[in-house]
Amino acid sequence: MDYSENTVSYTTTNSYATLNTLTDNTKNVWVVLHGIGYLSRYFLRYFDELPPEENYIIAPQAPSKYYLKNNYRHVGASWLTKEATQQETQNVIAYLDAVYAAEKFPEDLNFIVFGYSQGVSVATRWVAQKRIPCDHLVLYAGGIPEELQASDFEFLIKKQTKVTTLVGDADEYLTEERQAAETKKIEGLFGGKAKQISFKGGHEIKKELILNLVK
Repeated sequence: MDYSENTVSYTTTNSYATLNTLTDNTKNVWVVLHGIGYLSRYFLRYFDELPPEENYIIAPQAPSKYYLKNNYRHVGASWLTKEATQQETQNVIAYLDAVYAAEKFPEDLNFIVFGYSQGVSVATRWVAQKRIPCDHLVLYAGGIPEELQASDFEFLIKKQTKVTTLVGDADEYLTEERQAAETKKIEGLFGGKAKQISFKGGHEIKKELILNLVK
């Protein structure tokens, strides 16, 4: 069999969701990246207790949609898989750049990049590769890709960007060994300046923890 695999470039369209309205009273702008199995409009529910007049939330949509169960009713989405990861990462980053450019929010607002679960890998790659000037990088219950180095985040340290990580003490996706490795990695990548928070719970988002991020 004479097999070959080829690539082609084309233009595509993807949606994203927002919560609240960007006004003169807005203090915080969030870009929030969901985990596997979410749609962006439902992921926004975790942020609906933030003061609406002060917080504008942008939720990009992972492009690869699929049915969650065999009844073919509920749809989820994924950012990346192990298949052609490098190429797909560039596609995702190009999409995030387009969302970022489309929103055109003022630079003097507090800009928060938030990644949950698989969204952590997307958030860190986007911020590192494109030097996204966020004021707060929040990494919630996810792993940082192995290819990223401390030098990729030096610009955040110079900017005095806050870095916060959150993980449940009973997260079913993190063994004790892996958690120790992630803790060490975070210390090295962010020069010991990341605030690492462990909470009681599993692989889940807690609204009270999100509220505490802007207090």
